[in-house]
Formats: sequence, structure tokens, C-alpha cells
Amino acid sequence: MTTPPALFAAADLGATSGRVIIGRVGPGLLDLTEVNRFPNTATRLPSGLHWNLPGLYQGVLDGLRQAAGSADTPFTSIGIDSWAVDYGLLDADGALLGLPHHYRDDRTRGVADHVRDAAGAGCLYGVTGLQHLPFNTVFQLAAARGSAQLAAAKTLLLVPDLLTYWLTGSVGAEITNASTTGLLDARTGTWSQEMADVIGLDPDLLPPLREPGTPAGELRPSVADFTGLPANTPVVTVASHDTASAVVAVPATEPGSAYVSCGTWSLAGLELDAPVLTEESRAANFTNERGVDGTVRYLRNIMGMWLLEECRRVWAARGMPTELDALLAAAARARPFAALIDPDAPEFLAPADMPAAIAAYCVRTGQRAPEGFGETVRCILESLALAHRRVLRLAAELAGRDINRVHLVGGGSRNELLCGFTADAMGVPVVAGPAEATAIGNLLVQARAAGVVGELAEMRGLVAATQRVRRYAPGRERGGWDAAEARLFT
Repeated sequence: MTTPPALFAAADLGATSGRVIIGRVGPGLLDLTEVNRFPNTATRLPSGLHWNLPGLYQGVLDGLRQAAGSADTPFTSIGIDSWAVDYGLLDADGALLGLPHHYRDDRTRGVADHVRDAAGAGCLYGVTGLQHLPFNTVFQLAAARGSAQLAAAKTLLLVPDLLTYWLTGSVGAEITNASTTGLLDARTGTWSQEMADVIGLDPDLLPPLREPGTPAGELRPSVADFTGLPANTPVVTVASHDTASAVVAVPATEPGSAYVSCGTWSLAGLELDAPVLTEESRAANFTNERGVDGTVRYLRNIMGMWLLEECRRVWAARGMPTELDALLAAAARARPFAALIDPDAPEFLAPADMPAAIAAYCVRTGQRAPEGFGETVRCILESLALAHRRVLRLAAELAGRDINRVHLVGGGSRNELLCGFTADAMGVPVVAGPAEATAIGNLLVQARAAGVVGELAEMRGLVAATQRVRRYAPGRERGGWDAAEARLFT
């Protein structure tokens, strides 16, 4: 008798939207169905830029309710992943103290440099192993030092841990996400008293750490009543940092692979067995974040499809065409390497007008500003491909690895022009897909916890066997990419 596939629900929250996805997992089977998608829009208050976390939570509840109504078998478990670094503070009664700040809020301006100076750049990296990004949790908390909100707080929970708490009443900190905070010791995998002391943080605010695949609790009765799911439905701790979940679903079945998890951000790097904490790695601004099974995600954040989506948002507000296929077709016709940008230039973090910011950057760097949609989009995509190339080659050098293929997963894997450019720039094949890598990784960690699939290699083998991918061979214009990189990064 054949064992029926198990049913799981994944709540996957990105920087611009959230969704709830049902996954059926069994021998040779990995099938996904999206049951609810809802927007994630920043809220601007007098205190700054915030996330509408109650709205996101309601979207999760609505999705679970729709999932319960569509399921023909009970759910084995539920898991939640989201973006990293942002957090909520709970008071002694477990109530949320205000809306969590958005990582693009400017309250951390200048704070990161002060913390680095106080700790010492080498010491900071030697403990946390993190890329120096101004919005890391440690810098957000330093910016909040002395506030009434922080003084009243009894517990700090990162976004997916906070939503898990609202679902279950259980408090914990999932380690792949905790590793992005700047408060976790990269060497020991424990909270760092040293970093808490540097910013004057009470370490009692930090909850116990949890590994992916461990139980987080069962649904509260009120959640069960609203969703129609049984009250004993388990919630499982997944790799709750969305990039960690996406890397689980990279269908790499041979050595020599690098990855780019491409969505709002491009996270480009390697999976390692241990962190790289050398001075060279610090100077190159690489991060060492935890992955599933004690692996290390050795990578750098690159401003990703945010650049293009912000352009589309601005163009749409002006009544201009924003249909993606048409924009990409125009970009394909545009002249190669006419204008290039450093995607990580600070002016692109949160501009009011992205097309204008790109044009201004080009003029400031002695280039002609892109004209029209096609030139602007081509500028973005070629610049991203060059950033992928630069980061991955440097990661391989610092880690002592060779790269013979790149797996590009996430929403960016649907962008054929970007995938082709990345293959051409790298000079190695690009395997694009799955686009739903984050949700798949979430579901697979749940499935392994339930005994439906085996270890990481088996999970990736299942992805490779069941999910559609596209392969892009590198072209012959190597000289053009070499010259473009020299022009952009020297």
C-alpha cells in the first residue's frame, strides 16, 4: 500500500508581499499550491518607517484559513520564514510595544560606524562574522538605546519568531535568522555577551535559540478557531531567514556550485562547513550566516530586483508602461554596457525616485544617463550580473573554492535576461530555478522533521527531480564583461 503524501503549510513573508503555500511532499513528489497572497507595504509614521506586522499576521491567518478549507487531509505542520534583521519588542505581558521598524528607516544613519569604532572593526567581525550593513539588528538596537520602548521591553523577537509566538504562545529565536543580527557568536553559535555589552543591551531580552526542524509549539485555541485547523496542529521551526530556506532548495547535486538567491536582494555566495573570519574576508565585507545542519552561508548582500521594481513603481505612478516582458524586450535591444551602476551605492537603498537616482549616479561617474525604459533596465540587469560575478569570484578566492556553475533561485530566476547576463559575466553555466525556493525550503525542513524526507542532499535531490529549471550557457563576449567590470569597480 502506497503511503499518501504529507501536507504542510508555509507562510513565506517577503519585503513586498507575503503568501501562504500548501505543499504536498512524498517519495518523488513536491507539489506547491499558493492559497493566499497579500501585500507587504511599509507604513510611515512620525517615528519613522515601520512594518505593518498586524496586517501581515492577518494575511497569514487568512491564508491558513483558506488552506484549511481546501485541504482534503490534515496538515502535518506549519512553518514561517521572512526577511532578516527586523524585530519586535514585547512587554512583560507579551504585548507588542509598537510596530517594528523597517530596515530601510534612516534611524541607523551613522550608528553602525560608532558601534564599529567602539568594538573595533576586527573584533566585531571576529565575533559575528557579518557583512557591515547599517541596518543589522545590533545597529538598530544601538539606535534605540535609551528609548522608553526598549526600557519597557522584556523580550526581543525577530519577525518570524514573533509571528510564531502569536500563533503558538511559544518564545524562541531560530538560529539562521539570529545569525543575521550581529548578536550571535559565529564561532560558537550562541548569543554573544560581548556584543550585548558593546551596545548596552540586556542579554535577558534574547530568547533561547532553536535549530531548524525543532518543534515551536501548537496553535493557540483562538488561532485554531479562526482558521478551522485543529488546535493540536504543530508549528515547526524552519530555516526562518528566507535566504536560509532558499539555500535549502538550491538543487545542487554536485560540488563546485555557487548560488544567488535573487529577489528584492541578491544574496550571492557559497555554502561552507565553517565560517571564514579572516581579515581579508572582513575587508571584502563578506558575511557568515548560519544555514541548516550547521552549514555556513558565506555571502554578500547585493541590492537586487529592488532596483527594477522601484523603477516600475515610479513609472506606474506617472502613468507609464510597466509590463515586465515589454521592459525586458526593450532592454534586450538596448546597447550593451552603455551605462553601469554599483547596485550597492548608498543612494539606492531608499530613494524616492529610483530612475532619477540611477541617472544621477551615471552623470556623477562621468557616464551618459540612460535614456528610456530599455536603457535603464539594461543598466540595472548588466550591473547586477557584474555584481554577481565580482562577489562570487571573490567568495571563491577567500574560501579556497572553485565555481563551475551558479544556481540562481528565487523570483529573479524568471528573468531570462538577468540569468543570461549572469552566465555570460561568470563564464560558467547558470541553472535558474526554482522560483519558489524559499517556500520549498520551508516545506522541506518541515517534511524532514516529520520523517518524510531525509538529509540535505536528499532534499536537494527531490528539488532537482521535481522542479522545473532552465540552463543558460555562457556566451562568448567575455572581453566585454571584463572591460565592464574594470570600468565599474576600479
